Amino acid sequence: MNRKSVWTMGIAVWLALLYGFASSAQDKYNLRVPGGLAFSDFRGYESWQAIAMSRTDKVFAIILGNPVMIKAFQAGIPANGKPVPDGAKIAKIHWSPRQNQYNPEATSPGTLLNVDFMEKDGKRFADSGGWGWAVFDYDTASSTFKPGTSAGSPPQGHEAKCGFACHTNAKARDYVFTEYAKR
Repeated sequence: MNRKSVWTMGIAVWLALLYGFASSAQDKYNLRVPGGLAFSDFRGYESWQAIAMSRTDKVFAIILGNPVMIKAFQAGIPANGKPVPDGAKIAKIHWSPRQNQYNPEATSPGTLLNVDFMEKDGKRFADSGGWGWAVFDYDTASSTFKPGTSAGSPPQGHEAKCGFACHTNAKARDYVFTEYAKR
């Protein structure tokens, strides 16, 4: 084999490996739960404004809202009994809690557990209070997301109505548990 052939084969192997690594990375925006909600419907959620945070012994969460949801909260919705407008979206990111390494009295987000989404669309989700829900569990080992299931913790339905039964406790608040934190 001449030098040019070895060089060409080396480049071909390198490109094949590079393609393999690139194609094995998950595009979370291709994920969808049965009934409609897709991860891509919430593209950019990471930069939405914070609504509030919540914490239990097992879970640390931040709740974020898109501009439609933030504007509704600022107008007093849903606490005033008015319905949340269509187009409002909420994202809730869950981590395991961990002690902050610099301040032992503080709790910080640990391992990413999952991301929950809610979207208000009265026509599309008329049979679930006007809301669609989705849960995407995160697998740390593979750095990928997958739709939540009844085997998850907590158990989740895996279709767009998965949050309806749980959220009926907040029916008077248009199915929204989260309260807009004073700022």
